[in-house]
Amino acid sequence: MSENIILSEVNGHVGLLTINRPKVHNALSTPVLLELEQAFITLDNDPRVRVIVFTGAGDKAFVAGGDLSEMVSRDGITHYQEFAEDIHRVFRRFETSDKPTIAAVNGYALGGGTELLLSLDIRLVADNADLALPEIGLGVFPGAGGTQRMIRQVPSCVAKELMFSGRRFKAEEAVRIGLANRVVPQAELLGEAMILAAQIAEKSPLVLKLMKRALRDGVNMPMEAALAHEQALIGLVFDTQDAHEGISAFLEKRKANFTGR
Repeated sequence: MSENIILSEVNGHVGLLTINRPKVHNALSTPVLLELEQAFITLDNDPRVRVIVFTGAGDKAFVAGGDLSEMVSRDGITHYQEFAEDIHRVFRRFETSDKPTIAAVNGYALGGGTELLLSLDIRLVADNADLALPEIGLGVFPGAGGTQRMIRQVPSCVAKELMFSGRRFKAEEAVRIGLANRVVPQAELLGEAMILAAQIAEKSPLVLKLMKRALRDGVNMPMEAALAHEQALIGLVFDTQDAHEGISAFLEKRKANFTGR
């Protein structure tokens, strides 16, 4: 595996990760996952970076699933102990990061590509994008968190139809069912994702972190517990310098300078 299979760069307060395997439609193999994980950890630990954007190289694919040439010879125990262990850990790391994440879906997002999208916070999809969880047609089912995230993010009847049939669906349908935020012309996709990331990165990174925790933790709590959790976190927010800076800036009609304190 070449050393530049994952391209990582920092622009201001925005980190960009590009899966760079266009000849195989950016398919995910174990080495790709491990390199992607390490690149993400580096950005996640970089105090300069406040938002992380994911995309695929080329104009045809975001991620067109797992690398079938790697999977075809794998038995169940090996799959469970190796690839499945890796992909669940890596996608969960993305999902639980305190930094906002954005998917710039620039083409095919099939199987593991849709499952990757499901683990990211905000999803912009190109007008040429095709999405699917087609594993049933291969005699398997989504096993990188797809069954559990899909059923929690769209109506259960829609999730079941898409997974039982394995059919492909277009960008407009992804938005309509609530799986993506909006459709963007393919040529403008990455630019719009980076603009959105920069807008978010202007906000307080500390307050974004606490809000992400309120959202992430609260969704799996009963309402009373979730509200108590929110109440505790907003109390912490009002102890930050950024909260006082934001309110003062608004009253003084100037732009806030958030420092993450």
